[in-house]
Amino acid sequence: QVQLVESGGGLAQAGGSLRLSCAASGRTFSSYHMGWFRQGPGKEREFVAAITSSGGTMDNADSVKGRFTISRDNPKNTVYLQMNSLKPEDTAMYYCAAAFSYVLGSGNPKSYNYWGQGTQVTVSS
Repeated sequence: QVQLVESGGGLAQAGGSLRLSCAASGRTFSSYHMGWFRQGPGKEREFVAAITSSGGTMDNADSVKGRFTISRDNPKNTVYLQMNSLKPEDTAMYYCAAAFSYVLGSGNPKSYNYWGQGTQVTVSS
């Protein structure tokens, strides 16, 4: 069982930056692949970024490539999402998630076994 708690969301201006954190409970954090998803108003949940359990492989959605970076610190049981050059269209609730495996692909929400409650990011123009 893994519990995930996101933090770091808030209000930012276009062009600004935010850093999201996701703290995980449990001693097996390093065995999980991790991902970030977001859901904007009236939209479906969409993939943002993913990182393998060791941190060796990362994947980003095309919409955030070059702007967002996922990373993890296994001794601290934490995964991060550094968001730069924010745009109003990045406004959404951001969720972190943990997966035993990427059997359905890192970008598929159905691959993930545990989800956090989310943290709101609002970007003003």
